[in-house]
Amino acid sequence: MFTIKENWKKADTEEALLVGLWADYKKLEGIPAELDKAFNGHITQLLREGDILTHAKSVTKVHTFGIVGAKRIYFIGLGRRNEAKYETMREAFGRAVGQLTREKREKAAIVMETFENERIAPERLAHALAEAVTAASYAFENYKERTNERDKKLTEIRVYSSDSRTGNGLSTGYAFGTGINTARNLINTPGNLMTPTDLAQAAMGIARKYRMDYEILEREDMERLGMGALLAVSQGSEEPPKLITVKYKGRDTWNHVLALVGKGLTFDSGGYSIKPASNMHEMKSDMGGSAAVLGAMEIVGQLKPQTNILFVIPSSENLINGKAMKPGDVFTSLSGKTIEVRNTDAEGRLILADAISYAKEMGANYLVDVATLTGGVVVALGDTTTGAVTNNEAFFEQVKASADHEGEYLWQLPSHPHFKEMLRSSDVADLNNSTGRLGHAITGGLFVGEFAGETPWVHLDIAGTAYSSKPSALGPKGATGVMVRTLAGLAMSFQDKE
Repeated sequence: MFTIKENWKKADTEEALLVGLWADYKKLEGIPAELDKAFNGHITQLLREGDILTHAKSVTKVHTFGIVGAKRIYFIGLGRRNEAKYETMREAFGRAVGQLTREKREKAAIVMETFENERIAPERLAHALAEAVTAASYAFENYKERTNERDKKLTEIRVYSSDSRTGNGLSTGYAFGTGINTARNLINTPGNLMTPTDLAQAAMGIARKYRMDYEILEREDMERLGMGALLAVSQGSEEPPKLITVKYKGRDTWNHVLALVGKGLTFDSGGYSIKPASNMHEMKSDMGGSAAVLGAMEIVGQLKPQTNILFVIPSSENLINGKAMKPGDVFTSLSGKTIEVRNTDAEGRLILADAISYAKEMGANYLVDVATLTGGVVVALGDTTTGAVTNNEAFFEQVKASADHEGEYLWQLPSHPHFKEMLRSSDVADLNNSTGRLGHAITGGLFVGEFAGETPWVHLDIAGTAYSSKPSALGPKGATGVMVRTLAGLAMSFQDKE
């Protein structure tokens, strides 16, 4: 998709040329000044009259009428140079790519020196570009009747840059964008076409592609091992459950293992604690945690960090039939802890319980679970911030640093002792799977933490952030691919941690 050329010249022929403009210019310099001279000062005039915008993430198209080799110039507003932020630059690239996509441009070029600043390294800037190009041009291949018109997509980007680090930045950014889109595709696929079996096939496909070891536990295996929590959720569906594990071995010995555990509830009706009918079709997104894990796995496969990573996905449907679990039922988990089901719609924590226990048996030294777990986190943090619960502040700071680096919002929720005591309110079992509305996002996360024990653990609740009802600078409405960046960034940085 990307080719690099060192120096841009006015005579270079391009369908579309992207040029950055800072808002705090006093006089145009560099490439913008060269273009202004070619246009006899009309670029400056258009800026003064407000016909070319410079505020952050604005895009203004100017036709060249043959004055330079490029047919069209897209000026991308960058705001003030001393306020430049990585995520703002990435979104600015995304806005431009979105416009090119709507115009069905297939080729474009960008002059990277016009975006350079002291706050963001050139390699990181190239990463932002490649990730934005890949993510912002994403479209889910839906099931509507096709026309005979040929699809036109942005497939070629010429990058004008003389910095030797640009190529590496483009490679990593493209890998991240690919991982995000992998997650989006999985989530956006309808539930009848993304069953636990389909999810397992998708995981195996990625594992085979990058030569990772994998294992799929079937119902019979779970029964033999005693995974009563995962099996309980699957009782109401004709679709068999799966427990998917993939090993990426980035070290000679299987130690210092980071486990990424993703909730793979491929459709959630709520069971007998049934959800409202309105918008229930969006519950195909309840496997957003597993999609984030598989998206990160795609990135790890491409970039190959020197880290041992265990990917674990418990997958089931939560439906209703004569065998479905009922409020008041008691089940024994893989860990031996018994659980009373007070709410069948609090099923994600049940399947994660057995997955966390199994990850520890497989050698996990650090655990991160990702799940569309609670409506409570949406009430608390809205649709832009992921909630977190942890048992280890030092490990949480590593996860938070990765989220900050990737521009994903993460907020730690409290985990005071009385929240943990609420989980032990059952009269008949060790744990109660649903303690009610008070502190719901916290107690839901802490329920999962009961099975992490003393192993450093971070829980990420993406119920509000995994799916969006409106488009953004980096993609259409629907699945967002949230936390793919954070998980992959953690994996890449974890190779430096001992």
